[in-house]
Amino acid sequence: MSQGSNPRAGWAPLVLIVALFFLWGVANNLNDVLIPHLKKAFFLTDLQSGLVQSAFYLGYFFLALPAGLLMRRYGYKAAVIVGLVLFGAGALLFWPAAELRRYEFFLSALFVIASGLAFLETSANPLITVLGDPAKAEQRLNLAQAFNPLGAITAVVVGRQFILSGVEPTKAEFAAMSPAQLSAFQAAEAKSTQLPYLIIAAVVILWVVLVAITKFPPQASRPTEADQHEERVDKPILGLFSRPRFLFGVAAQFFYVGAQVGVWSYMIRYAQDQVPGMGEKTAAAYLSWSLVGFMAGRFAGTALMSKVDPSRLMAVFAAANVVLTLAAVAVGGHTGLLALASTSFFMSIMFPTIFASSIKGLGPLTKTGSSFLVMSIIGGAVLTAVMGAISDASAIRFAILIPCACFAVVGVFGLTAKRRDVTAHDAVLAGGH
Repeated sequence: MSQGSNPRAGWAPLVLIVALFFLWGVANNLNDVLIPHLKKAFFLTDLQSGLVQSAFYLGYFFLALPAGLLMRRYGYKAAVIVGLVLFGAGALLFWPAAELRRYEFFLSALFVIASGLAFLETSANPLITVLGDPAKAEQRLNLAQAFNPLGAITAVVVGRQFILSGVEPTKAEFAAMSPAQLSAFQAAEAKSTQLPYLIIAAVVILWVVLVAITKFPPQASRPTEADQHEERVDKPILGLFSRPRFLFGVAAQFFYVGAQVGVWSYMIRYAQDQVPGMGEKTAAAYLSWSLVGFMAGRFAGTALMSKVDPSRLMAVFAAANVVLTLAAVAVGGHTGLLALASTSFFMSIMFPTIFASSIKGLGPLTKTGSSFLVMSIIGGAVLTAVMGAISDASAIRFAILIPCACFAVVGVFGLTAKRRDVTAHDAVLAGGH
């Protein structure tokens, strides 16, 4: 039976898949709370705490291509189920990690979560386009994207309320603690992560069951004829290496995600360093409002794309972020914090616009190209660690030079695009991060 013959048949699959955008928004942005929290709990350097993002985004890097291969062989629905199973398993691993109080176990759990998200992000965006009338694909994806920043905001609010304790002993107070008191402090800080991730695991496991028992349209639950007869995987990869615009897009996405993850990961750290006396919960509130700006920027940017070339608009937004990050470095203080928080508004359109511009005109290479663009998210792993190393060697302010340089690369990518290289419709279809 076709989707069109029974309109109600499309609502259940659509609701289940749209919810995934919210869920991976939660998972991604809880990391921004975990970094300062685990830094305090395990007495980490900035480089060591930045490994939270390194472990997380390595999952994307290693699993994006396998996700694309599984999707081509077994269909979108199978890739979603595998992604959810991995996501739920990683969230459950937070319980033993907290009980054992081992930082490397937390990193392992985050790697498993991200491995699941690689499957979800690779499959959910194209899956939305086949769940219903093709003429309304843009409307459906626009709705789905709205749930991604909503999940990000929810994550920071939940993390601020339930993970960050607000207990921040000074160095002198730590030194005065007995071994038993110190152990009790670390145990309490580690265990505060258990309940939020247990709830996430329960929701994700429920979603596995719902997706498994829900009837999806044929084009979503089994591979297309073209996928079944596709030639070996190395051929499309070699084809992509002959396309310089695509390769520049992969590089731009690498630097963009590095900038986004770096800014959000260290915003709480920057706030507490630059505004003396600011508590971790107050600092997290700035991150929350920054993410609200990100959501507002996505809607504003989408509206502007009907009148302004999207790639040119992205270049203007990138230039604004170069100025704002330089202010965060040079001025610092509360003004620098406001400048850093404001970058989220201008980051909002970058991921989908780079994505859509990069895959434009790839034809049969599109699915493999999409996998490479998801792999480029490893920029969040590499550059966040670099920022941590710079902060340890100098100060957190100077680490913001890394996202500043990244935004400059994104600006150049936008300026070198052909006119109307990506339409507003294409940007919506690219999904978001």
